[in-house]
Amino acid sequence: MLSDVMEDYLKAIYQIQSTSGPPVSTSAIAEYLDKTPPTVTSMLGKLEERGLVAREKYKGVELTEEGETVALEVLRHHRLLESYLAEHLDYSWSEVHEEADALEHHISEEFERRVADALGNPTVDPHGDPIPSADLAPLEHDETDVLSDHDVGDYVVVTRVSDRDEEELEYLEAAGITPGTALEVTDVAPFGMVTVRTEGGDEQSLPDTVASSIRVKELEPDPDGTNGEVRTT
Repeated sequence: MLSDVMEDYLKAIYQIQSTSGPPVSTSAIAEYLDKTPPTVTSMLGKLEERGLVAREKYKGVELTEEGETVALEVLRHHRLLESYLAEHLDYSWSEVHEEADALEHHISEEFERRVADALGNPTVDPHGDPIPSADLAPLEHDETDVLSDHDVGDYVVVTRVSDRDEEELEYLEAAGITPGTALEVTDVAPFGMVTVRTEGGDEQSLPDTVASSIRVKELEPDPDGTNGEVRTT
């Protein structure tokens, strides 16, 4: 049996590894989990002893096949719970992350199966994050980029939003920026603000830190310039 903390570390390594690739540095894990580097180093040693991570001196760690399977299972629990809380218990998308964090380590496989069945076996959670399948197959590479990488005149559709900041999620929901929303980038300020026009015609200015947490896919604008279709080339 792994402790909740060990599972949290494996999930964090998977999350970082999926966006920046392996190996994952001690400092990156420390920042993600808000831990000190010595604390992280100590835990990585324990995970290595159990065969869950492989460490490369001075570079960082990479999940082993077993470690990745554990991380995917915890992610599946977390994202199914977020979906259930939002759909059946009337939680807002800004509230579900903390609740799911508390519950994800303590549900049985039967409970997981029943939650998935009750939801109709969804493939994404309320924030657009992919839900690992029941067989815990590795997730496909995310071929999106972040909103802050786009220039004025670009049309994009929101695919995923980070679930780690409750206030940020509340702001984005009020602004109408959720997965599936089409946006036009109307201004990129040199001091770190990205302004977008939503489908309703409203403009919202987002700090670069917020725009960097929004994953998008580029759209091809329609002839009238009001919306678009997903670019296929």
